[in-house]
Amino acid sequence: MVPAMTEQGSSIFSGSGLACVRGGRVVFAGLDFTLASGGALVLLGPNGSGKSSLLRVLSGLLRPAHGQLAWNGEPVADDPEAHAARTHYLGHHDAVKPVLSVAENLRFWARLHDSHAGRADRAVETALERFGLSHLSSIPGKMLSAGQKRRTNLARLLAAPSPLWLLDEPTTALDRASIAALEAVLAEHRAGGGMVVLSTHADIAMPGAVEMHLDRYSVAEDLP
Repeated sequence: MVPAMTEQGSSIFSGSGLACVRGGRVVFAGLDFTLASGGALVLLGPNGSGKSSLLRVLSGLLRPAHGQLAWNGEPVADDPEAHAARTHYLGHHDAVKPVLSVAENLRFWARLHDSHAGRADRAVETALERFGLSHLSSIPGKMLSAGQKRRTNLARLLAAPSPLWLLDEPTTALDRASIAALEAVLAEHRAGGGMVVLSTHADIAMPGAVEMHLDRYSVAEDLP
């Protein structure tokens, strides 16, 4: 269970007037959001509507063409390292090193997050158990199925915890049992004060989440 945040530790992540331009095309514009501790935002829309681009903007991997992101009222751009430290972004591609075992992959991320070896190893064991990977802990990444790779990637969320989770189509290649495990982990993260933003084409239980339809932020003409 993720420890609950104190009232003093509550946070607000927000964006105002966000626009994204890729390859000369305006992907979205005029986008605003506010996300408080324990909150969740579900990104919906057809392919090409900007879900993945928005997640990259929120992570700091892509600069917005217009607008600003803020954490507790302070511009994220003023301290990008601090934003990176509080953010866990999982994209379409599973970051699983093929020559490392499942446990070694998770341990790599855990020790980047926490230099205390014992604490990092305990986080890895918890992550393996929660995502049903304990029996695969010694299997090299190159031997995993697509679903097993996705679960290993998602287990990074627990091996190296951060307040803000940004997840691009996290249910891809998962069976129903694995989706249920993910839903439980997301609920516990939010109960502890964490934030979640995810894109999806599939049903996923996110009680109280705000839905954002990205196609509503498309524009008829490209920016000059």
